[in-house]
Amino acid sequence: MSFANKVVLITGASSGIGAVTAISFAKEGANVVIVGRNEEKLQNVKEKCAISENRLLVVKADVSNEQDAKKIIKETLDKFNKLDVLVNNAGVSGKSCILSDNVLSVYDSIMNTNLRAVVHITNLAAPYLIKTKGNIINISSVAGKMTMIVGNVNLIYSVSKAALNHFTRVVAAELAPHGVRVNSISPGPVHTDIHDNAVVKLPFSVEDLKKGTRLGRISEAEEITDLILFLASDKARAITGSDYVSDNGFSL
Repeated sequence: MSFANKVVLITGASSGIGAVTAISFAKEGANVVIVGRNEEKLQNVKEKCAISENRLLVVKADVSNEQDAKKIIKETLDKFNKLDVLVNNAGVSGKSCILSDNVLSVYDSIMNTNLRAVVHITNLAAPYLIKTKGNIINISSVAGKMTMIVGNVNLIYSVSKAALNHFTRVVAAELAPHGVRVNSISPGPVHTDIHDNAVVKLPFSVEDLKKGTRLGRISEAEEITDLILFLASDKARAITGSDYVSDNGFSL
């Protein structure tokens, strides 16, 4: 699967699924734009991409900041003059339930990154994706399909991912006449640092979720990356408006 000369923009690329995805696209010949908030982690991913400076762009930015979002697209176009694939991967989680005193502040923090930022960056990127007949992959979660996530403490995260799923479908319908495909992936538990970066610390770890998977295992980031590359490739040219679940049977 080759992405030679393609320009791929990945948000949340400083660690986890985003980092592995950036490295994988680089190996497949793509020009890669990696976006994240942690400069040290971004530099680590840059080194692992092992490609020349003219094929890689590192953008330190917070996707939930409107000016940063504009900067991401501008710097991508300034360097590569086009955009073929947008991977909206940046996301945050955090303990929340409807009886919490801080439910609104958690709502704002999570929704600003998990949904509002995706809407904004997609809006900014769409005209350029239309020019290249490119595609978008949104990283969602099985939490967006479930009403019970370990004691009902993941309310806002679940709502943000349910909204992202429907956003994906509606944008897919809107952009289909322009030849742009839009899909989402809903992972179950994956070994990443999303719990470490939670807005409000969650009362469970990723390993605690293993017993909830029918296959009795937690996925590695590479498994989700494989789906991202497939959906971004011509092998998925007939697929749009779809959500791919990879959860080891967690949602069963």
